[in-house]
Order: sequence, then structure tokens, then C-alpha cells
Amino acid sequence: MGLKGRKLPVGIQSFEKIIENDNVYVDKTEYIYNLVQTNVPYFLSRPRRFGKSLLLSTMKAYWEGRKELFKGLKIEELEQDNPDAWQPYPVFYFDFNGKNYQSGQALETVLDGLLNEWEELYEIKKENGLEERFKKLLRVAYEQIGKRCVVLVDEYDKPLLETMENKDFVEHNKAVFKGFFSVLKSEDAYIRFIFITGVTKFSKVSIFSDLNQLEDISFDEDFAGICGMTEEEVEVTFEPELSRMAKERNLSYENCRERLRATYDGYHFSQGNQGVYNPYSLLTSLKKRRFGSFWYETGTPTFLVHRLREIDFDVRRFDDRTLQSTESLLSDYRVENPDPVPLLYQTGYLTIVESDDDVLTLGFPNEEVRYAFLQSLMPEYVSECGSGSGKDIFALKRHIENGDLESVKSVLIALFASITYTTSDAPFEHYFQTVIHIVFTLLGKYVFCELHTSRGRIDCVVETMKYVYLFEFKRDESAKKAIKQIEDMHYADIYAGDKRKIYMIGVEFDSDTKQLCGWEVLNWG
Repeated sequence: MGLKGRKLPVGIQSFEKIIENDNVYVDKTEYIYNLVQTNVPYFLSRPRRFGKSLLLSTMKAYWEGRKELFKGLKIEELEQDNPDAWQPYPVFYFDFNGKNYQSGQALETVLDGLLNEWEELYEIKKENGLEERFKKLLRVAYEQIGKRCVVLVDEYDKPLLETMENKDFVEHNKAVFKGFFSVLKSEDAYIRFIFITGVTKFSKVSIFSDLNQLEDISFDEDFAGICGMTEEEVEVTFEPELSRMAKERNLSYENCRERLRATYDGYHFSQGNQGVYNPYSLLTSLKKRRFGSFWYETGTPTFLVHRLREIDFDVRRFDDRTLQSTESLLSDYRVENPDPVPLLYQTGYLTIVESDDDVLTLGFPNEEVRYAFLQSLMPEYVSECGSGSGKDIFALKRHIENGDLESVKSVLIALFASITYTTSDAPFEHYFQTVIHIVFTLLGKYVFCELHTSRGRIDCVVETMKYVYLFEFKRDESAKKAIKQIEDMHYADIYAGDKRKIYMIGVEFDSDTKQLCGWEVLNWG
């Protein structure tokens, strides 16, 4: 098939639709084969738009015995000598996506609708009570088909995540789950296979406490690549799209690959070396043949951003490798937990960047998440910093590229004058250091914060094609003292012989006025 005929399944979560419409499919069926050999109930946590729904859709097609959809895939080869393969089982697929849970009875309405469909299918008279209806369905389906049932639960936690800011709704939905999914334990004799997905593993939700043998494979190395796309899968599956994108972006093939890695790769869900790309972002990027924040734009984490601001979280920790946790802490989320790190990990804004025995070090997975997350966090600290305001990141970047130091100064003065101080407990130092970190990180790849040299550590270095800026920030100390430190510590020596223009800039902040009050510039060389 010609390149123009290849269809990339951006946003398509139906395995049947992907195969029947001849979309490109990254074969994950070997994982499914390994899972279905057991009777163990499984749970998998992955961020949104990471392929969980497609995985369950593929499982559904497998258990329904739809062999024609798996032609040429790995599982067809693995099942070729199994006489019992491809026999249809009764499947109950609970999909909690795409629903609005912002009312007290919303979850019950969704469950009632699903049960109605299955009761009609199996010609069962509707009775009272969601739990009793589900029990009867499992038993009748077993009796009619002659095989035990398969239960697939997609995004079980959607009703909980969507109502996190309303504790009454969260507790109500937990109670509904407790009654309804307790059936999975009491009716175990009628169930062949259970697979549950979600973004988070909420503590004390009965779907976990009742299923004592539930196996959480979220951190297992054997299943690290079950969702997302590995480096090998990208290279083998999308070589035509990669070549075309490289050509249209005027990049070499390898430079295009490297930029895709930096932007969308970097997710690690185990302590091993297996990393994966964000599948939604990668597919969108290849389809549009450009780089962008595609995954992030599908759902800005407003409540997470607000929470970080409320607790005065030091956002520099996202990049300095001081965020550490354990598998147990990351997998067992509690609504009342003030620590935002577990939810930041489970929702995909942090990933495992290093591990040492049981200690996991966390950080941003890639550039898409780093820049988009900090961009969303910026308005929490600085008001009126949007594009076109004259004190936004784009204006600052333009002035720095042009070597316009007066305009750089004006933007920084305006930015720091706009810092919103919402709590009396957080010191001024926290605010100005946070804004400095966000502002200069958002300037892009030519910025190095707290760059180490043989003589010490420079607060910030910004490099462009024509200029190098060495920034030293002082709080309640003079800008002249900052310049003297740059000179005394010979910070600029690392640029000896560099043909670009070197600026040493001392910046002073005043704790009383909470403003940038001092600015000194010295040319070097």
C-alpha cells in the first residue's frame, strides 16, 4: 500500500475499527496471550490516552473469539496449536469513559444502562438492585454459553477522578463501587478472567480490597511496554512516516528521530530499562508531521496545578532529581493525601527516571510534558502573563535572541511585579525562585539553570546563536555584588574563545517591595 494510503489511528480506541479500516496497528497481542493463560484478576494503571482502552478492546475481541481480526498478528501464531482457542466467552465490558459524573446518581445511571443492554441480550427480566442484577447476569450467561464470564473494566476510576473536588461525590461513588464490584468476589465461580484499568489505584475502593488475589502489573518489567510504544516498535512500524516527516521538516532522519525521542519518549513504568513513547502524541505528530503538545492539550491538569500552588510546592524539584518515592506509595492513592507526587506520577506528568533498590527517583518524562506543565503553572504565580501582554515568555525569548537587554529587564520587572502572593506563610524567596525557574525553563533548550563549573555554580546561563547571558540573582543583596561574584568565580571562563557576545548580568530582588530593584550588566571579553 502506498504511503498516502497508510492510516494512523489517532484517538481510535476500538481494535475492531483499527483492523477493519486497515489502520496501522502496533501488535500488542503477545502480552494478551501471556495474560489470558491464567485465571488471575489483573489491574493496570497507566496515564490517560496511553492505549488502555485499545488494550481492553483487543482483549474483548479475543474473548469473543473473533479470530478474523487477528490475522497475521502474534497471538494467531501463538494459538495455532491450541484446539480450544477462539471459542467465544460471555464478555461484560464496563467502559467508564466519556460520561459525566457531576451528579449524585450519575454512576448508577451508567451501570444501569450497561446492565439493561446485557439483560436484553440474555433475555433476563430486570430486577431491583444493581448488585443482584449483575449476579444474575453472570450466572445466566454462564448457563446459556456454557463458559465462565470475562469481566473487563476500563477506566474504573473516572467517576472518582472527575469528582475529586467534591468529596461527597467521591465517597458516594466509592460506596456504589463497594456494593457493585463485590459481586466479582462472591460470583468467582462464574468468572474466567478479570482485567481492570485506570489512571489511579485509589485506596480503600472495594474493587481492590475484595479481590484478594488481584495482581497489579503496573510496575512489572514484563508488562512495561503493554501500553505506549517502544523504540523498536516505532522504528519497525513507522519508518515510512518518519522518513516523510524528516523530509518535510528539513531534518535528517536521525535528527527527526532524536527530536521525537526528546519530545514524546521517556516514560518508564518499571525499574528496568524499557521506556515507551506517549502513543497519542507520537501518532498525532507523525500524522500532522510537526512537533507539538498534543497529549497535554487534551486535558490540562487544572486541579493538580492548583494543588501545587496551594501547598507552595517547590517546582524546581521536578528537574533536580530530589523527588523520590516507592512503588507502594505511588500505586496506593488516597484522596486525603496532601502529597501530590503519587497522582502526578499516575497521571503521567512524572515518570521513573532512576531507581535504586526500592527507591524511585521521579522527573518529567520528556519535553512535551516539561514545557506544557510549567506553562500551565505559570499563571498560578504571575497574573497577566499571557501571549501578547508584553511580559510573556515569547516576548522575553524574542528580546534575548535580539540582544535587547533593556527590554529583557522590562519584561522581568513586569513579570515579578505581577507575582500573586496568596499565602502569608510562604516566603518571598519561594515565589521569586519558582518564577525564575519556570520563566527560564520555558525559554527552551538554550537555558541552563544552576550550571556547575570548576569554580562554583552559575544561577542561570542563556545561550543563543549570537549571545551568551550569565545571570546571577541576589535577594536583598546588590546587583553589583552579583556581578562581582561572576567575576571573582570566573564563571565566564568556560566561554573563552567563544565568538558570541558575552553578557554578565546581576539581578537584585527586594523582599520588602517584592520587586526586581537592581540590574547591572557587564560585557565580558
